[in-house]
Amino acid sequence: MDQVNLKKLAKELNLAVSTVSRALRDSHEISPQTKERVRELALKLGFQPNPHASSLRQNKSKTIAVIIPEIENNFFSQVINGIESVTPSKGYHVLIYLSHEDYNKERDILQLLRNGRVDGIMISVSNTTNNYDHIDAWRQAGIPVVLFDRTSEELDVPNIMTNDAEMAFKATEHLLKRGCKNIAFLGMAGNLSISNRRKVGYLTALEKYKVAAPPQVVELTSKDYTNRDILRNLLQNQQHPDGIFAAIEKFAVNTYEVCKEINLHIPQDVKVISFSNLQAAALFDPALSTIIQPAYDIGREAASILFKLIEKKMLLPYEKKMILPSQLIERASTAITG
Repeated sequence: MDQVNLKKLAKELNLAVSTVSRALRDSHEISPQTKERVRELALKLGFQPNPHASSLRQNKSKTIAVIIPEIENNFFSQVINGIESVTPSKGYHVLIYLSHEDYNKERDILQLLRNGRVDGIMISVSNTTNNYDHIDAWRQAGIPVVLFDRTSEELDVPNIMTNDAEMAFKATEHLLKRGCKNIAFLGMAGNLSISNRRKVGYLTALEKYKVAAPPQVVELTSKDYTNRDILRNLLQNQQHPDGIFAAIEKFAVNTYEVCKEINLHIPQDVKVISFSNLQAAALFDPALSTIIQPAYDIGREAASILFKLIEKKMLLPYEKKMILPSQLIERASTAITG
């Protein structure tokens, strides 16, 4: 059987090879009727375009990079699913890199990608990143960059995030309405944007409700054993908090571990709420109250905006700083007892 290529399709359809090529690429220059004729014959004859050859002709790698700080957090898995809901229709592949919460590794990954391996980058920065020159260098070179979740106001690139401060306010308010009078905020040490935004919401709620107890901002790390030591000291104190608001999922898990170890009961002795996209949160003992971020939507929107940049389309104002709403789910860990 003869090999099916663009010339054969063009001959069968009595069209120019360039017309067939543009029709298969869904060019606006070709009428819908012609596109349909070309697609039908291509499907009938089993024609498969060569993406590598196409990318060479267009001087494109047809690949984007996604840099995330970790993969154990269910949030980032859902973000990747959202990204990959967009890429196939664009004919693109996704390279995923882990910075492991390490600024130096994040910088090295970006340096590695400077050889033209990708057409654009999506990044959620590490918790040790406090200098953004390595990211801004890409923007200055004209390579599309989109930040998501862990963002930076310093960079003139699209930022896709959720309403962190608003939801942190609601989480703290929820604990107050459940009778908590001494609430501790568990945030990430350093200058992480999401932790800072959530801390603002926590402090605003305490101020609005004129809470007598001073704020307790506890800085934790990416290391579980360190976090457990800090939480053990916090919760074994005679005047321990009666409410815990965890800005990051793993801090809630650390809290449950320590409470079980020192025989502190949730929610009788301490109530717990956390930002978390962990589907198993409902299976915790007791079930964990959570703020759920629209992770899939963040990935989908961030990818869609990146492709607009790659295709040199103008962004709408709201696409330059997109804020998507999260949702608070009340469960047993914040229930009123007694």
